[in-house]
Amino acid sequence: MDRLFYVGVSAALFAAFAFSLNFVVPFIIGDYSTFDFALIRHVVSALVGLYILFSEKGVMRHLTLRNCLQAIWLAFVGYVGYFLTVTGAALFAGPVIAPAFLGLVPIVLMVIGNQRQASLPWRSLMAPLALVLVGLGLVNGTAFTAEGLDTVQSLWIGVPLALAAVGLWVWFALSNQAALAARPDMPSSMWSALILVGGGALMLAFYPIGASMDLFRLPTLGFGWSAAGNLYVWGTTLALLATVGGVWAWNIASRSLPVALAAQLIVSETAFGVIGGLVVHARWPTPIAVAGVVVLIAGVVLSVRIFYDRQFASGKTVLANE
Repeated sequence: MDRLFYVGVSAALFAAFAFSLNFVVPFIIGDYSTFDFALIRHVVSALVGLYILFSEKGVMRHLTLRNCLQAIWLAFVGYVGYFLTVTGAALFAGPVIAPAFLGLVPIVLMVIGNQRQASLPWRSLMAPLALVLVGLGLVNGTAFTAEGLDTVQSLWIGVPLALAAVGLWVWFALSNQAALAARPDMPSSMWSALILVGGGALMLAFYPIGASMDLFRLPTLGFGWSAAGNLYVWGTTLALLATVGGVWAWNIASRSLPVALAAQLIVSETAFGVIGGLVVHARWPTPIAVAGVVVLIAGVVLSVRIFYDRQFASGKTVLANE
């Protein structure tokens, strides 16, 4: 059981790292749009998903209409829908305020998850929850300053989109865990592959609509390697690492850990995102940012310790699929 716990924790932390790579996308795609990047990334991920599906034994008995439709729905909620709302939030509310609201995801997920599963008494969660809230506040402390508001076009549009993104990700996390629990005989890799294929199919279906709205720049700048080579390289790299790796790791964590702990661990995405942003900008962090990251990490470490001591070490394990 100790091994299952540590595998789940490691998977959740890797998923957080993988998802944090999304924060560096605008700095590596040149003149192409985030929609161009999303198209390449999801198509490559779908091809990987197809390979995984048809390399698994007994794949056909799992490819039922119900399973396929459920995977497509989850791909729409957690990947395409989430991407569109996050992109819109960043466009209208700016690149600082939007991530600040997305910091609410692990908090909301932890509260709802513990309410549904009763993993731990609430008093046991107060200390790590307080550390996470303080850490998020320090990391996002500049969001609503004059500097943070410089890039805002419309808070009336951007903030609702950011809140919609929070809702979609929480909905996806809970629904995906329930779907995995309802399919105990289905390998996590196969379920991940179905979601990846669903996401790629949805992005391809969205392409004609997005192109008519001038959201994609590939038709204008060109599909050739000389023009779009950088986009293809980074799109493929992040497809393999962030999308395929992130989905696979999150599904392992969802099967191995209670929702409340997985949610606390995913908050480390913010810490990874801050570090990645500093690397991209080649600058040192501010003292407040350092303090925020340290407090966030302390909250994550304390969460792991509390869950292990109260549930796993005592043998009273409440797994995610119970």
